[in-house]
Amino acid sequence: MSETQNPFETAQAQFDKGADLLGLPDDVRQLLRWPLREFHFRIPVKMDDGSTRVFTGFRVQHNDARGPSKGGIRFHPNETIDTVRARATWMTWKCAVADIPLGGGKGGVIVNPATLSVTEKERLCRGWVNQMWRNIGPRMDVPAPDVGTTPQMMAWMMDEYSKLIGNFTPGVFTGKPVDMGGSLGRTEATGYGVIYTVREAMKHLGLDTKNSIAALQGFGNVAQYAAIGFVEMLGGKVACVSCWDGVDKKPYTYSHPAGVDPRFLQSITDQYGTIDQAKAAAAGYVKEDAMAWIDKEADVLIPAALENMLTAETAPRIHQRVRVIAEGANGPTTLEGDVVIKQRGIFVIPDFLCNAGGVTTSYFESVQNDMNFYWNKEEVLQRLDHKMTKAFHDVLEMAEERKVYMRDAAYLVAIDKVVRSMRLRGWV
Repeated sequence: MSETQNPFETAQAQFDKGADLLGLPDDVRQLLRWPLREFHFRIPVKMDDGSTRVFTGFRVQHNDARGPSKGGIRFHPNETIDTVRARATWMTWKCAVADIPLGGGKGGVIVNPATLSVTEKERLCRGWVNQMWRNIGPRMDVPAPDVGTTPQMMAWMMDEYSKLIGNFTPGVFTGKPVDMGGSLGRTEATGYGVIYTVREAMKHLGLDTKNSIAALQGFGNVAQYAAIGFVEMLGGKVACVSCWDGVDKKPYTYSHPAGVDPRFLQSITDQYGTIDQAKAAAAGYVKEDAMAWIDKEADVLIPAALENMLTAETAPRIHQRVRVIAEGANGPTTLEGDVVIKQRGIFVIPDFLCNAGGVTTSYFESVQNDMNFYWNKEEVLQRLDHKMTKAFHDVLEMAEERKVYMRDAAYLVAIDKVVRSMRLRGWV
């Protein structure tokens, strides 16, 4: 794609539109257009060969008016301060639209984690905490996994923080393994949350879920459970998924004439979402071009990978059958892509509503850590379904009341909640 867009500029422009609709004064706008705090730091790591490699790390705390900052840490070679700023900003709105008492934060390290050994990853995780431990905590900022990080890595980080402060503090990180204070249901939460909102959108549009088709981009954690949920909860068919191939160093789309079996593909996928090419081919899967997912005949399109996938160049390729776009990824649609989608009249479930299942269940994990009492998976997922369904209908009601696009409605709901908290605290 020739079109590239700074994701933070996208986040600011989306906020500006919501601020205009709400008529926010300039002082409030300036406080919300930029993060409250940013941390840039270097992490020296002793590599297995005895050399020392220095990595660049970030943590951005966008706004904590409603509660401690919350958001994942991404390990990715294309990480920048602006990708972190954008995701921290979206996290503020995500927590607000889901009506959980947290603010927005995000972190990252510029690295391809697949190039590191297990011990090198552990040293990098502990190094990140060594740089940030004074500025994170259960009542301050609670990080979590993101692309390229795992529950095991959160356990290492939690352990390092506990050592540094001198007491066991499971609530400082969420997305941990269940044996280390993690929540049951957290693995499925973001993907299932996507499907809860898809279910409600299809009800709203009068679409039959059992005769529906979804096309997905991605096959990391979010896409895996969105695909599973679409098949097992809604009774629909998945036309395709896509993944980054760690061997070929390029992305592919995988489809199957009978429809994708997400449980099977999950069984032949590594921790970074790379599908085993040979095993997929032996099972009759067809390997296609990276962007083939966008052309598929489907009712629901679920971009669940990286930013800036639906652009002025790619959005016109969306199949005429598509009625719903469910943004499982953060920032998958550019401002120009939104124009095309609006013209087409496609119903959009915006990212910070659609993928709020992860942070909602992270909040549940924090609550359970505080209580030192843990719910079963069924109870967690029931609570998640209730929260996601309520959030969806709050945004839909705003969209219908104000006659605005769903993304604009989500911003109206979220920004209003954050501004009210800021005013109650005397910030503005």
